[in-house]
Amino acid sequence: MVKQRVKFTFPENLIKEPVIYQLGMKFQVVTNIRRADVEESKGWVVLELEGAQQAIDDSLRWVRQQGVIVAPVTGDVIEG
Repeated sequence: MVKQRVKFTFPENLIKEPVIYQLGMKFQVVTNIRRADVEESKGWVVLELEGAQQAIDDSLRWVRQQGVIVAPVTGDVIEG
């Protein structure tokens, strides 16, 4: 099992969709929300994903196909 931190930036049309839940269910990836800012018209979430590397890679490919912008995160997102 590996851990990977990523930032998801959601377009307005996906704000109310359960994308993170679906990611966990479809790809057997554990999601841990580390930080988030979600409003009615925009939102971002910093996640820690845990699972098999192939499952994480597949899940991130799927999320991008849904229209979410995915960026890598380094360091401890809880501090500062």
